[in-house]
Amino acid sequence: MKSPVKVLFDEHEIIQSAIGIAKEAEILIAKDGIIYENTVRKLISFFREYADQYHHFKEEQILFPEMSKKNELLEDGVLKEMFENHSDFRSMIKSIEIFLDSKDYKEAQQQLNTYTETLLDHIAVENEEVFQMAEALFDDAELEKIYFRFEDCDRELGESNKVNLVNQLKKTQNSF
Repeated sequence: MKSPVKVLFDEHEIIQSAIGIAKEAEILIAKDGIIYENTVRKLISFFREYADQYHHFKEEQILFPEMSKKNELLEDGVLKEMFENHSDFRSMIKSIEIFLDSKDYKEAQQQLNTYTETLLDHIAVENEEVFQMAEALFDDAELEKIYFRFEDCDRELGESNKVNLVNQLKKTQNSF
């Protein structure tokens, strides 16, 4: 069976790789501010495009609404929290960018650290609770239908761009 939950788990692993790079970026502040800034801007781009436009989009537009249809109580509970987190992440990324623009690299890194820690907590809740609920709520046929909607979503957003984002992340990771 094709599992949408596995797709989301796999995307989380890639996002966690970016978080690892974000944590290591701090050492670049003392070495070279320009390299630091370029690295963090690449991470911002990755988080906006891959984490938000591909990953969070699938959750917000496909998985979470389907889960709410199955159990309305989830809508005002954990799913509402996940939506709020996604919104908070967008604001945090904007804040990091503002500090980068003003060349306040230490504050940018503090904001980036807050973002990554919050994102790690969010990923843990999804992996340990939300995705487990999804697997319990849906039968195999329903899960497969969601999986194919995920595939359609990636195709519409651009599968090659998604692959390029992962490849760029690997290049950034290898530069450390």
